[in-house]
Amino acid sequence: MTLNLAFIGLGVMGYPMAGHLASAGHKVCVYNRTSSKAKQWTETFGGSFGTTPAEAAKDADIVFCCVGNDDDVRSVTIAENGVIESMKAGSILIDHTTASAELAIELDTACRRAGLHFIDAPVSGGQQGAENGKLTIMCGGEDTVFEKTEAIMSSYAQAVTLMGAAGAGQLTKMVNQICIAGLVQGLSEGLYFAEKAGLDQNKVIDVISKGAAGSWQMVNRHQTMISDQYEHGFAVDWMRKDLDICLNQGRKIQAKLPVTALVDQFYSEVQAMGGGRWDTSSLLKRLKATD
Repeated sequence: MTLNLAFIGLGVMGYPMAGHLASAGHKVCVYNRTSSKAKQWTETFGGSFGTTPAEAAKDADIVFCCVGNDDDVRSVTIAENGVIESMKAGSILIDHTTASAELAIELDTACRRAGLHFIDAPVSGGQQGAENGKLTIMCGGEDTVFEKTEAIMSSYAQAVTLMGAAGAGQLTKMVNQICIAGLVQGLSEGLYFAEKAGLDQNKVIDVISKGAAGSWQMVNRHQTMISDQYEHGFAVDWMRKDLDICLNQGRKIQAKLPVTALVDQFYSEVQAMGGGRWDTSSLLKRLKATD
């Protein structure tokens, strides 16, 4: 079934995600703060673009949002000319931004008051996952609303799972980022140790990746780490934003996150090295810089 969709935010994630929706046969109207990028998207995928979020969303059955942080989400949803201002009754707002659980509840409340539905749906898989349509999506919202959207989100995801009520998707994404922080630091220390020990790092990874130490980070990032290449992937600046959300939530629910706090500090040191836009695997570069 062809639906009228809107996609707000055409960054490294949103651009290909919106493209998958168009390729699936839906009518997609996009909005981006830089209008030239929205125009470029329509030249590639067809569809149309709006000059404001509200204009892009006015005829949509479902509105998707993927921007930077809590304030960015508010600016395109509940602010003047935001999507909630123009969305038709009964339509659905899906926020793919990694944001706070409090924002998810705030948007859920705003949507209910406007006769709309809401799902918080942060994603994992990075730019590569978005481009290949292999993202993992963690959702919070009502069962009946999720059932109407699961197949549509599957156009750019390999797994779409309802985790609970509004906010549960964001809380699950926090768990994801907490786990990644420790994994990347462990991988960095392992590769650093292997080099210091005079081992063939590629050969080491080939062996241990087939055992209990194996992970997505190990398989997909070890080669670029060994080659000292970090101009790609998920930026340190964005990871620090995410870890700040995790640490703030941890304080609210009295969850101790000592490793997460330590890795967050390490990332601040990477930023001080000029690596704010480097991939998160650049923790290895920080270790080498201390030699």
